[in-house]
Amino acid sequence: MTLLEGSVGVEDLVLLEPLEQESLLKNLQLRYENREIYTYIGNVLVSVNPYQQLPIYGPEFIAKYWDYTFYELKPHIYALANVSYLSLRDQDRDQCILITGESGAGKTEASKLVMSYVAAVCGKGEQVNSVKEQLLQSNPVLEAFGNAKTIRNNNSSRFGKYMDIEFDFKGSPLGGVITNYLLEKSRVVKQLEGERNFHIFYQLLAGADAQLLKALKLEKDTRNYAYLNRKLSRVDGMDDASNFKAVQRAMAVIGFSEEEIRWVLEVTALVLKLGNVELEDEFQANGISASGIRDRRGVQEIGEMVGLKSEELERALCSRTVETAKEKVVTALSVTQAQYAQDALAKNIYSRLFNWIVNRINESIKVGTGEKKKVMGVLDIYGFEILEDNSFEQFVINYCNEKLQQVFIEMTLKEEQEEYKREGIPWRKVDYFDNGIICNLIEHNQQGILAMLDEECLRPGVVSDSTFLAKLNQLFSKHGHYESKVTQNAQRQYDHTMGLGCFRICHYAGKVTYNVDSFIDKNNDLLFRDLSQAMWKAQHPLLRSLFPEGDPKQASLKRPPTAGSQFKNSVAILMKNLYSKNPSYIRCIKPNEHQQRGQFSLELVAVQVRYLGLLENVRVRRAGFAYRQQYRPFLERYRLLSRSTWPHWNGGDREGVEKVLEELSISSEELAFGKTKIFIRSPRTLFYLEEQRRLRLQQLATLIQKTYRGWRCRTHYQLMRKSQILISAWFRGNMQQKRYGKIKASTLLIQAFVRGWKARKNYRKYFRSGASLILANFIYKSLAQKFLLGLKNSLPASVLDKKWPAAPYRCFSTTNQKLRQLFYQWKGKKFRDQLSPKQVEILREKLCASELFKGKKASYPQSVPIPFHGDYIGLQRNPKLQKLKGGEEGPVLVAETVKKVNRGNGKASSRILLLTKGHVILTDAKNSQAKTVIGLDSVAGVSVTSFKDGLFSLHLSEISSVGSKGDFLLISEHVIELLTRMYQAVLDATQRQLPITVTEEFSVRFKKGSVDVKVTQGPGGAEDSKLSCKKKGSRRLEVAV
Repeated sequence: MTLLEGSVGVEDLVLLEPLEQESLLKNLQLRYENREIYTYIGNVLVSVNPYQQLPIYGPEFIAKYWDYTFYELKPHIYALANVSYLSLRDQDRDQCILITGESGAGKTEASKLVMSYVAAVCGKGEQVNSVKEQLLQSNPVLEAFGNAKTIRNNNSSRFGKYMDIEFDFKGSPLGGVITNYLLEKSRVVKQLEGERNFHIFYQLLAGADAQLLKALKLEKDTRNYAYLNRKLSRVDGMDDASNFKAVQRAMAVIGFSEEEIRWVLEVTALVLKLGNVELEDEFQANGISASGIRDRRGVQEIGEMVGLKSEELERALCSRTVETAKEKVVTALSVTQAQYAQDALAKNIYSRLFNWIVNRINESIKVGTGEKKKVMGVLDIYGFEILEDNSFEQFVINYCNEKLQQVFIEMTLKEEQEEYKREGIPWRKVDYFDNGIICNLIEHNQQGILAMLDEECLRPGVVSDSTFLAKLNQLFSKHGHYESKVTQNAQRQYDHTMGLGCFRICHYAGKVTYNVDSFIDKNNDLLFRDLSQAMWKAQHPLLRSLFPEGDPKQASLKRPPTAGSQFKNSVAILMKNLYSKNPSYIRCIKPNEHQQRGQFSLELVAVQVRYLGLLENVRVRRAGFAYRQQYRPFLERYRLLSRSTWPHWNGGDREGVEKVLEELSISSEELAFGKTKIFIRSPRTLFYLEEQRRLRLQQLATLIQKTYRGWRCRTHYQLMRKSQILISAWFRGNMQQKRYGKIKASTLLIQAFVRGWKARKNYRKYFRSGASLILANFIYKSLAQKFLLGLKNSLPASVLDKKWPAAPYRCFSTTNQKLRQLFYQWKGKKFRDQLSPKQVEILREKLCASELFKGKKASYPQSVPIPFHGDYIGLQRNPKLQKLKGGEEGPVLVAETVKKVNRGNGKASSRILLLTKGHVILTDAKNSQAKTVIGLDSVAGVSVTSFKDGLFSLHLSEISSVGSKGDFLLISEHVIELLTRMYQAVLDATQRQLPITVTEEFSVRFKKGSVDVKVTQGPGGAEDSKLSCKKKGSRRLEVAV
């Protein structure tokens, strides 16, 4: 039993403590947030819609719940279905599962799960599988024609359904019977904003191929049809096209012929076409207002499709024949009256088509009358409804729920009383609210509300909703569960929520105010005889069969039964059916209005808990003893609490239970011992037993752990001791074997040496002393000579040739490496001796450039083969520039034209740069006058980019006179040569190394502050040598190269 142990909250609300609405709601919320959507109230299942797929269904879980009884696993719909099916199969008791809840609570899905479970666990075989498939495939057909998207639910059932599944004595399904209740046919002609018409209309337009649409004279666009909500044609997560194919397949599986499927689709198309017939005002010759068809093409298409003359349909829509016993009077209808007749015809056609489909399914799944059968009924019907504006539909729905609540209370009390009687427990009368007075208020044959409504509909004279309300006020003025504005005024009560055209009934779930507007019309549900006769004249077989009263031979002046009386009779038959079966209940709850998973609205759920009467259900269930259990399972669970029954008990189960409870000193008023079960009155006592069991389990667990740990330690010690002895034996043996091996090897070695010494001693007199050494030296010298001569012929021709012959023997490897090193050193010295001092100086400059820029600047590889020239401006031909360098400076190291980047705007201007051994001189390119003379000791560093550009920054020391003006940003076409010679000049002049930094981001200090320079490579890349400088504010300069 898992009701208490390891559960989330309380799994059975019968055990809830304290029993209040707040605690009940909190328990449901806690379980819902932990994805536990099912909760019990005894044998009643409460299901909260999760709005998501949970991994708790399928063959694995079906097999799991098939093997256990009701309370042995977590609450689940499979457990309830399993109990019902086993009771039907094994105890031969007819079953009924009642599924209730408001729209969007998950009633349809619950009924599907029940049927899928029963189909999975019942018998197998070709015929049985065929019956199961027909029963299951009835769901998509009925959903297509009876379900619609509403504000609350994307797949809301707009009719009540009761299915009797019939089984043979082995529990295998034979067939079934489906009964439908109160289809919401007003949806055919009008839908609220955000809602759709029945699914089949959208499925037909989306899923039918072009040929079928042409045959039905339809178009795919839903906006072309007046009866469809033109603002909403699709529903998220619903594929109308694939659903249409599924409906066609399901109808074929059930047994519909291709011709019947075509008939059904033609009648469905007829309803759509009928909504597009537009009416207009006309006037008769005598000036009386009449109506006519604006565009006769729509009427002609309808007539062609169903085999009806368009004039007949137009006459039936625009006029009415009133027939008495003596004469017939034809009256023209106004546009309003004709539109009412048009909508009434569409609603009647669709409603009768739905009834025909249900009857056709019943024909396919019905069972022969001669077979003995068992029955399981599944009732999927509307829950209690309280809307802002409650009309006739809500009145009959709530009446049905009153009857179901009455059945539930009576059957629950009856079941409790029978169990007490079986167990020999005295039965105490239970106080509960009997809603029979409310049912009688509605359904009394002479003085009930429905009877008064029928009487008003049949009464001659002026009849209206107001006269009906006045009759109710007169008849029920003193009734305790009836209120209206008149009765409140008589009692001097003021209620602004009560309208003049309303009355209120105090239902078991709360007070509901009904607006009597349209009660008379909806109860009459009349269809003019002209329309029935026109439909009967159609050549379409199905449409003709839907209107048998249109046959003139069967014409009757008797009024058809009202909608209220029909529903009342259906409810009476349903109640009789339920009373004859063993009921099970599934109460479905919608957790939020937005169909969002994980959201739990306490206010919304509280309203549904009141509508469903859950608190009343719990109170009735707990009226006597809250908990009961058979003696054996109870003893197995709690026998560890008594030293007499633990660990072994050889007596009877009841005696063992008595021993356990006696030692726990539980009050006798809390207990009752039945014939096969123990009864516990209060949940508090059960919680006490569970707490004592938990503490006892901790004690036993500690004892088991202590015993196990001792055994494990002893076993471990013994294993370690055996292992140690074994390892020691193997180790000693191995050591002795190794020692013996070493002694043996040493002995053999000594013997070999001794034998060798003796042999050499004996043979020495026969050979020259030292001959072997001479032979060895000769061989070594021969090999060395051969190696050196071979090396002579394979020497590299150039110092740049790195191919060197490998040593023929490993003993020459070191010598070979030394020779290779000496050879290249000799070759290098020989090459250097041939060079002039000027060439040596050029190579030293190239070496310095390599150390500074190799692998750092992209333009370096291009500068390697080009010798440093120094003079790029013709210095010898310009005496003015020669004067600038001064006499003591020596030769000019570099003379070239550079570009100086302006500090203010980033623009470049040409300058002549002269590099001497002591200064860097910048002169104007036009007048050859010195602009700036920078001592090399003032140069602090140089920053240059890694790209192929010639941009560099000359950083000056701040303490120098020139450096106070700031750094220089220059562009040179020979930047590698310039910076290399500047580096050597600084080193010679100041004995320090000039820092040259290769970077794309550096800071240049100007007189007014520093500027950050960022160098980027432009779209031209390396091929584009142009530089562009852009000033970004006062502190940033971007250079694109």
